[in-house]
Amino acid sequence: MTIALARGVGRALPSQAQIPCDVAAIGDSAARCLVMELETWPKPGLVSHIDTGSHNDMDAGTFRHSAAAIKPYFQRLADAAAHGCGMGRLRIIGLEAEGAMLAATSGVNTHRGAIFGLGLLCAAAGARAGELVDPVLPLGDAVAQLWGASILDGPVLLRSHGSEARRRFHAGGARLEAAEGFPSIYQIGLPALRSAARVNPNDAEAARVEACFALIASVEDTNLLHRGGLEGLRFARSATRRFLDSGGVRRPCWRTRAQSIHESFVARRLSPGGSADLLAMTLFVDAHDRPNP
Repeated sequence: MTIALARGVGRALPSQAQIPCDVAAIGDSAARCLVMELETWPKPGLVSHIDTGSHNDMDAGTFRHSAAAIKPYFQRLADAAAHGCGMGRLRIIGLEAEGAMLAATSGVNTHRGAIFGLGLLCAAAGARAGELVDPVLPLGDAVAQLWGASILDGPVLLRSHGSEARRRFHAGGARLEAAEGFPSIYQIGLPALRSAARVNPNDAEAARVEACFALIASVEDTNLLHRGGLEGLRFARSATRRFLDSGGVRRPCWRTRAQSIHESFVARRLSPGGSADLLAMTLFVDAHDRPNP
């Protein structure tokens, strides 16, 4: 197995002894963010600890088993990147994580998108811990700097729902999002999360709901396109945008309004899975890219 120097890194690779011990916590943090995303409600059409949303093949237990199964692979991605491994090695670990996920869920795809996007952010956190990128460089920028070109040049899953939606509707999808440094996280999810948290610092779930709605209202979610086509995407964006424009979680009785939107997604069998992945990634970035005081 060939281990390549990470793109853009012009220094010798650190030895195992030189890697900071905080690399060991990256996988735990990623898995915890997946569980926090699960334990957020109401989320339009999505599985939570309360209900199964628009799904009849998975529930909260399925997601918990999946998060536990892929946690070690997030750690391996961080460790590999800390030692300067290239995209080829990261892809192998990602495929192994998918195998572990499918084994844990009896073949149900719970976290393929998160393995890709959150996995890259874990790798970027590992590269930062290994001092292979500027320590103040945001994780999204580190992903773009180290692996942006390789992400776009990599193999495509021809039979995935996301790939089918991208081809049919000419959507950008997760690959372009990652290659560009996750602009949806930094421009949409993170500002919504942190703004809502400042308004109500005692309700972390409310901030997560606000970020989730903001992402659905703005992202070209290929899961929505797969399930509902352009009409479904437009409905999802319009419903969540109305919620935000009328005050979001700052308005009294916001949970009742959010639940009603959730139920409208379920009635249409719409599930914004890409936005759910981005919410988990937003939580990870929030924990690892703290704003300057």
